[in-house]
Amino acid sequence: MKSLGSIRRSFAPWADPAARPYISFENITKRFGDFTAVNNLSLDIYEREFFALLGASGCGKSTLLRMLAGFEEPTSGRILLDGQDLRGIPPYRRPVNMMFQSYALFPHMSVEQNIAFGLKQDGMPKAQIAERVAEMLKLVKLEQFARRKPHQLSGGQRQRVALARSVAKRPKVLLLDEPLGALDKKLREETQFELMDLQQNLGLTFVVVTHDQEEAMTMADRIAILDKGEVMQVATPAEVYEAPASRFVASFVGTVNLLEGSVAAREGSNLRITGASGAQILVENAPDHVGSGEIAFAIRPEKIRVSPRRPAEGTPNVMEGEIFDLAYLGDMTVYHVRLADGQVVKASALNSARLTDDQLTWNDRAWISFAPDAGIVLTR
Repeated sequence: MKSLGSIRRSFAPWADPAARPYISFENITKRFGDFTAVNNLSLDIYEREFFALLGASGCGKSTLLRMLAGFEEPTSGRILLDGQDLRGIPPYRRPVNMMFQSYALFPHMSVEQNIAFGLKQDGMPKAQIAERVAEMLKLVKLEQFARRKPHQLSGGQRQRVALARSVAKRPKVLLLDEPLGALDKKLREETQFELMDLQQNLGLTFVVVTHDQEEAMTMADRIAILDKGEVMQVATPAEVYEAPASRFVASFVGTVNLLEGSVAAREGSNLRITGASGAQILVENAPDHVGSGEIAFAIRPEKIRVSPRRPAEGTPNVMEGEIFDLAYLGDMTVYHVRLADGQVVKASALNSARLTDDQLTWNDRAWISFAPDAGIVLTR
């Protein structure tokens, strides 16, 4: 059986009708004066899930996280955690902890004192605090840095101290607001996998806010795409990428070519689309509800083949153009192919060989082609 993308782990309680959500946002609206930050939003998150809220700045994702933490109250609607309505419960009494983008470490305290701070506030006995701090230091691999101050640590080490402090109190839910935003690219990539391993080992529910698509795609079991305070789609990373629900989601996540056209004919599950330039596109496994009208065909650059020679007679979905621009990225090359109608299509190819005979460059004639099941039909 074919599936969309790779599956990180066999964890999918949202597919079980009998499973009860651990966190539920029910018709949540949040207004600041005349501005509506979150608009009648409903969302379910399950226990032990790594859930990502993804969207551009101002889409309402951080407001949603702050309402769950208790720093903001919804204007209307309710938030349930393990069946309990959180309205009126102050942040310090909620079984959640929040890790901020700035880390908010105490500069005058050592690493172990920072981790112990919340435990002392809760009145935990000294022996238990020492034991818990040692456990957290081991968990984030910072045992040898226990007595250092924050200014003596790297950005990645400070991030791990903040993480250890956040989970030391054993919250039921950990909220992470842009947790990797201050790290450089290489360290960010390494830390993504560390966070995933930590979440698995602790068995906690993680809710992360990010504007970084790659970060959400790497770490999360499911992603909620937000725009203007509303949920556009909730799905696994593979579903969001390979089966976006709308033009907005397709364009927001990754790079996509949107070829506008109209339905010319339908034969069973196959659809024939006439593009704006008259090009004929054959699509397999088209949605049942699409039979006529204006649509968009969405296809990712890596699904398109580029060749300096015309494909064999009978090959479906062939279009001719010229190389308008290209970018060599080391592991792959991205081509911008300008078609006869002026539309530019992006295609990418892995540089799997060091040397090649058929090198394409600027202004070369080129043919693009793609399989009938390589893209998806969008009606909105």
